Amino acid sequence: MNKKTLYFGHLVTLLAGSLFPLGFSPFNIWPVLILATATGFAYTRTETVKTTTVRGLLFGLGLFVTGTSWIYVSIHNFGAASAPLAGLLTFLFVLMLATIMVMPLFYLYAKIRHRFNIQAPWQQALLFAGLWTLFEWVRSWLLTGFPWLLEGYALLDTPVQSWAPVVGVFGLSLLMATTAALITATLVTDRANRNPPLIALSITLLFWIASVPLAKIQWTRPVGEISFSAVQGNIPQLLKWDPGYVEETLATYYGLSKDEWDQELIVWPENAIPLLYSQARSVLSQLNRKAAEHNSALIIGLPIDERSEETKSLVDENYYNGILAMGLGEGRYYKQKLVPFGEYVPFDSALRGLIRFFDLPMSAFSPGHSRQEKLRIPNAVITAYICYEVVYPDFAAQQAKDSGLLITISNDTWFGKSIGPEQHFQMARMRSLETGRYMIRATNDGISALIDDKGRVAESIERFKPGVLRGTAEVMTGNTPFMVFGSWPVLFLSLLMMVVSVLSARRSQKSRF
Repeated sequence: MNKKTLYFGHLVTLLAGSLFPLGFSPFNIWPVLILATATGFAYTRTETVKTTTVRGLLFGLGLFVTGTSWIYVSIHNFGAASAPLAGLLTFLFVLMLATIMVMPLFYLYAKIRHRFNIQAPWQQALLFAGLWTLFEWVRSWLLTGFPWLLEGYALLDTPVQSWAPVVGVFGLSLLMATTAALITATLVTDRANRNPPLIALSITLLFWIASVPLAKIQWTRPVGEISFSAVQGNIPQLLKWDPGYVEETLATYYGLSKDEWDQELIVWPENAIPLLYSQARSVLSQLNRKAAEHNSALIIGLPIDERSEETKSLVDENYYNGILAMGLGEGRYYKQKLVPFGEYVPFDSALRGLIRFFDLPMSAFSPGHSRQEKLRIPNAVITAYICYEVVYPDFAAQQAKDSGLLITISNDTWFGKSIGPEQHFQMARMRSLETGRYMIRATNDGISALIDDKGRVAESIERFKPGVLRGTAEVMTGNTPFMVFGSWPVLFLSLLMMVVSVLSARRSQKSRF
């Protein structure tokens, strides 16, 4: 291969990764993902391990530079970093993601292909698609996880989304990646040997077709309903933690809620009260009485400080991103999945204090325990997620068990008018679809919405304005297959595809001798 051809392949792979985010919200051009995945496979299908690895890195760089550009907004606008420094930090973040979470996929694909001499395009396609899905899953937990831009999200709002309650978002990713790779394999195989890829592609297309009758199955059923109001304060992020602005913040939420106390449930967003729990006791006491007097439940987000029960010492004091249920509501919840740098600082002793971004307000939280009691109101048991937690598919499905309603509170103000909040909202919708449950989403500046059990937006209010979302949410019972089995069937199928690829290649080699 001459250098011109080599570098052209590098450029095409980089471009394919860069176009990948067009398949997600707010663009929702989902066929682009099949094209981008097919291109990534086509330009690494028969290359050397070195070339494939380089192109895997480039694909990952393209993917995360365009898909997570909202990181720059957070660092520059709210982390007080200069434009060049914010750009550098964003690039380093993107480079880390591409190096750790994408490049190894392409490296292993090339190593396994060379090790077992996998030459048939359809065998290569099965190996690539299986590895693709496994690495998406690895992204959901490696280094605390970054399960962003998973390919399956693009199938939301299509007929194929009916597979989500069965196999989850990773199952949809496997379907997309397998389809893309097998289309490529069929096109590059000569006519005399085209039957195997055509058969494999036909089997894959049956899963697309099966989504139509699958959509008629109702995995969960309603057992009641509750009236609710979700309050969107639209507090400017630069003022949110300003001690001089606390009274105005509280006045905003009081004012927006004054006509909502006849609702069964009122939800305020993440850290709606910009005070520690110990500082807000009088405010919370007033709100608790107000809600109880009107036979209403209030769910509210705020930072909670708590000392060790054994010593009660300041040294053992922990801080949690939390939720309280008051009035007729009961319980509290501490966030388990924390945002690196936003809620805790990795390598704290080395990084904290270097620049303001590493010392953002509320960046020293502790994670909550994995076994916490659910929130309760008179007519529903509630699973609550705080912001980032809703992007973890298996975690969210496990948490949703034994509850009838989902609530997520968030503050996406950190990301301004970027595409980040739109992507986040799309992932929240997928969680409703996977679990067959309604979700009430209350955020500081949007997107506040009611999502139904099919992942559809039943109600929403305008972004970047204070307001109240009023509606009725159904309380559901029953578990979807994905809640029962999680992603394990998809992971098993991905591994099986890889095994079939290797074994069929070895069998082909033996038949030649």
